[in-house]
This record gives sequence, structure tokens and C-alpha cells, in this order.
Amino acid sequence: MTIRSGAPVVVAVDGSTSALEAVRVAAREAVTRGRPLRVVHAFIWALYGVSMEPAPGAPTDSGFRRQAEQLVADAVAEAGKVAPDLAVTSAVVDGAPTPVLLAEARDAALLVLGSRGLGGFGGLLIGSVAVQVSARAGCPVLVVKGEARADGPVVVGVDGSALSTEALGFAFEEASLRGTGLVAVHAWIIPVAPSDLLPIGYDVDALVAEEERELAEAVAGWSQRYPDVPVRRHVAYGAPARMLVQESAAAQLTVVGARGRGALAGMLLGSVSHAVLHHAHSPVVIVRNREDRQS
Repeated sequence: MTIRSGAPVVVAVDGSTSALEAVRVAAREAVTRGRPLRVVHAFIWALYGVSMEPAPGAPTDSGFRRQAEQLVADAVAEAGKVAPDLAVTSAVVDGAPTPVLLAEARDAALLVLGSRGLGGFGGLLIGSVAVQVSARAGCPVLVVKGEARADGPVVVGVDGSALSTEALGFAFEEASLRGTGLVAVHAWIIPVAPSDLLPIGYDVDALVAEEERELAEAVAGWSQRYPDVPVRRHVAYGAPARMLVQESAAAQLTVVGARGRGALAGMLLGSVSHAVLHHAHSPVVIVRNREDRQS
């Protein structure tokens, strides 16, 4: 994964509590990575021809545009509390959230989103903007959810696909930056099996040995590149999403590829990454490969 030199960490704000927490996380990520922070608000009202100016007799700071500028200023101030020396820029960009953020992601090192914005329905675990942007962004997307932890490992899903190799690389780099370990999770199933129970007639020991070998090979090259990162390999029979969600309970961060080996070609976000995004107990990073990021 190639990220241009000087590319910022970008965080989206909309005035919600979730977005403000995303600002704090993004500020820490920017400091850790030695990158500037860019705070962006998608200003949708301009699309509807609504007057941007205050109503007659209203306070001068009550217009929609001024309110948007103020919430961005508040977010910049919040970032300053977390990292006083961090270089921060900001922008109010006309447009709907998803296209605005996808455009921002083209030149970003990392895009940070809250799990739910002001427009979210009460029953949704993850807002629609976070799902749409995670599926299509041109950079890794960190969705801030679950418990913020300063300890615990980085957890990453590995399924042997090219995309999981990119996810592994991101996870190793993140673990190294955070000074923590990595848990590489590989779940395997037999497609003809109707449940998580192994069918009769399989050489289980041989199957387990093969899956463990594949995971060890996938991790080996990254371990050489990041010798400071201790690795625990977790191989088990069963549903990968469930295993990743379980491991996320003690994790600082959970990393998955946008689509795994079993994803249908037309799916931008695979079933495993979708389930982890919704149910993980930690913040989640969705990683897409270079070819996908061009779509």
C-alpha cells in the first residue's frame, strides 16, 4: 500500500458526539504517524439552494454556513487539546457526506469516521455513511466504535487473499507504531459442511496442520519487516467473523480487508468485514487493495 508523502489523516465531523470522539482518535493517529490532521465537514445544505445567511433579526452567527464553520472550529480545538503541537487544517466542503469523504480519501493516509452521525437511526449499529465510505474509500478507513483501549493487541483477519496481505501489512505497521503485539486470526471451514461441526471422514490433524502452515507463511515476511512486533497466530475451525469479534474484545484495533477470498465479485464490502464493522468491540480499520481503490 503506497501512501504519498505528507498525506494527512482526515477526520469527518458533523457535530455529533461520535464525530468528536473520532477527532480525538484521529489526532492521536496523526501524531503517532507523524502526519498532519485535516478536519472536514460535508456541507449538504448548499445542494438544496437553502439560504446560508441568518434570518432577519437573528444573531449574526446563526446562519447554516457559520454554524458549519463553528463546528469545524470546535473540532480543531478538540484536536488541539489532544495534541497541542499537531498541524491541523480544516475545510467546510459543499456536498453530501459520502462523495465528499470519498474525494478526501484519495489524498489521505487514513480516513477516520465516527460510527454514527447525527442522521443515524436509533437501531443502526453503524451509520450508512461509515458503511458506504468504508466500502469504497481510496485509503484505509478507521471507524471509531467500541471501547478505546491503550493496551491490548492489534487483531487482523487473514484468509490467504491478496487483500488480506495488505490488511496484514497495515496491521503490522499499526502494531509497531503503537508498541504492541499482533494477533493474526485465520478461521477455516469446509464448504460442504452444514454447520460449524466437522463432517465425518476428514483427517482433522492434516487439515489443521495445513491451515496453520498457510497462516505462518502469510505472517512470516511481515514479521521479518517488523521484528519488534510479537505475533500470536490463532487458527480455528468456524466462522471468521465470530472469531474476529471475539478477539476484538481485548484489542486496541481490529483490521480486516474490505473483501475476503470468498466475497462475490460485485460486493464492495464482504460479509465478514461487514459483520466485524457492525459487531466488533474495538475500533475497526477497513483496508482495500490498490485495484479496488481505483473503482
